Amino acid sequence: MSLLVQKYGGTSVGSVERIEAVAEKVGKFRDQGHDMVVVVSAMSGETNRLIDLAQQIQERPDPREMDVLVSTGEQVTIALLCMALKKRGYDARSYTGGQVRIVTDDAHNKARIQQIDDARIREDLSAGRVVVVAGFQGVDDQGNITTLGRGGSDTTGVALAAALKADECQIYTDVDGVYTTDPRVVSSARRLNQITFEEMLEMASLGSKVLQIRAVEFAGKYNVPLRVLHSFQDGPGTLITLDEELDTMEQPVVSGIAFNRDEAKVTLAGVPDLPGVASRILAPVGDANIEVDVIVQNVSSDKTTDLTFTVHKNDMEKARGVLETVAKEIGAREVICDSHVAKVSLVGVGMRSHAGVAATMFKALAEDNINIQMITTSEIKISVIIDEKYLELAVRALHAAFEMDKAPQELK
Repeated sequence: MSLLVQKYGGTSVGSVERIEAVAEKVGKFRDQGHDMVVVVSAMSGETNRLIDLAQQIQERPDPREMDVLVSTGEQVTIALLCMALKKRGYDARSYTGGQVRIVTDDAHNKARIQQIDDARIREDLSAGRVVVVAGFQGVDDQGNITTLGRGGSDTTGVALAAALKADECQIYTDVDGVYTTDPRVVSSARRLNQITFEEMLEMASLGSKVLQIRAVEFAGKYNVPLRVLHSFQDGPGTLITLDEELDTMEQPVVSGIAFNRDEAKVTLAGVPDLPGVASRILAPVGDANIEVDVIVQNVSSDKTTDLTFTVHKNDMEKARGVLETVAKEIGAREVICDSHVAKVSLVGVGMRSHAGVAATMFKALAEDNINIQMITTSEIKISVIIDEKYLELAVRALHAAFEMDKAPQELK
């Protein structure tokens, strides 16, 4: 049978009852003959509780000691799950990240996995045991406990699946797969049977919260078949795989619509239109550790230009301060900021071979009197910046325009 790596998030193991339910589910897979490695997060709310304790003592807790503290949440879960499995007659063994030897760099609170020693896990699997591993954590070369950042258990699961050459990595969460868009915004949103790594990466980076971006990157790099499933409901979920492994006959032009409310637009107006001026503006922004997203530059008839770009809302005032200094240095007219914008994006590998996607998008938005402020494109993505108050209307209009409520075979 198969070697499966399953990851269960905090909601899935949020109580003793839910841990018991996970043990039941894992046991059924074991009964079918599958070798099982299970990665778990801390119980829902536990990591926040530990962070709050730390901040009661230190306003900015020491990063090394913070990792020692927050890594204990997963240690509780692995022990309880093994107890639940043993109660049901399954031999199980728990491991912290350090015990497995998930070796990371020494960047506390946001470490990256460098290598995994899979020898102990393989020995246990050969002996018929279920292996339960703490997600979100590892150790550096000096043996210091490290953590991988929020959502890091997804990355642990995928990394273990890659190291063990698992047949599939299954991410159990509180949704039953990846949808064409957020069902809370569009009630007719449809669960996708399959999606490519490339599309999932775009969806995750553009606002979809289903999977951690690093986990998708890792899965794509090592070609680990990744499946998103619901923790408490049966169903096929969504398989994330390589482009060439998809059934191209059923591949839609647009696979999903992602959106992000956390955008702010910053404009430096009346900039002298001279070579190198964009660098003089954006370099100080980058030096201030402000991430820039969409960029548009216009040239006017009076030999000046307006440079507009988007940043995270939380960085808008910081960007304003940087640009006010830059404006004085280069003789620009003014800095204008707008925090009431949002980004809506179409994603689909089908765009590579289909013309007219942008035209259909722009027409659908125009019919609802939604003005496009900025546009950016890539091979499989078109993003627009619009007024935030029209965000949900725009998503619904685009979902209807591309008939995304219908399965590909229904469109033929």
